[in-house]
Amino acid sequence: MSLRDVAYSLYERRLAARLHTDVQRGKKKVPRHIGVIMDGNRRWAKQMGEQIATGHQRGADKIHEVLNWAEEAGVETVTLWLFSTDNFNRPAEELGDLLRIIEGSVRSLADTGRWRVHPLGALDLMPADFARHLKEIEEQTRDNPGIHVNVAIGYGGRREIADAVRSLLADAAARGTSLEDLVQVLDVEHITEHLYTHGQPDPDLIIRTSGEQRLSGFMLWQSAHSEFYFCEAYWPAFRKVDFLRALRDYANRHRRYGA
Repeated sequence: MSLRDVAYSLYERRLAARLHTDVQRGKKKVPRHIGVIMDGNRRWAKQMGEQIATGHQRGADKIHEVLNWAEEAGVETVTLWLFSTDNFNRPAEELGDLLRIIEGSVRSLADTGRWRVHPLGALDLMPADFARHLKEIEEQTRDNPGIHVNVAIGYGGRREIADAVRSLLADAAARGTSLEDLVQVLDVEHITEHLYTHGQPDPDLIIRTSGEQRLSGFMLWQSAHSEFYFCEAYWPAFRKVDFLRALRDYANRHRRYGA
């Protein structure tokens, strides 16, 4: 272990201990729900002289670590953006590798028997067998005791809102509600009830790796009051100290909600 590694290890322990003490004393709060934009797999692979598929695999391997850190911190829900609707535009070979890695990663989450895995996104856009396996994993993990893990696959924020409105209109039609009557009563809560994340708290904190400072369509509706943390590290190189810094940054912010 290098001197730098030792220094980071000591800093990580001190940071974790300080956060734990502040939370125990009621001075700081832990986010109930964290969203993660897992960005930088391909750039990490290029930087390391590796194949793109290796970058995606290293990114998938990082998920277990991050969920362990979240569980230690007392986080209740984590939403991981694994595959966006824009990713369909990638070369066929990379797309095949990416879907294979994602399915293996999600299955590995289920195999731990620890976490409740909930796929969210436009699964109808995914290959039929892939979508079926994800639904089987959701059912398999439904009663697991650990944190709730949303795996956003085939996900786009605009698509989610469009799907929510479509579902809302379909439900209204099934109940015999006219469009004119719906217009009179339609409110924010009605759309919220039809989102992929209905019944879950909105994310308190959204973390994006790789240095990019934008949401790129991630949880557009749910992030209205979220805090954002942008980290320079590429996703495969994301460390526990980076995660703890995000929690510290969140804990030091005063959330006013417009007041």
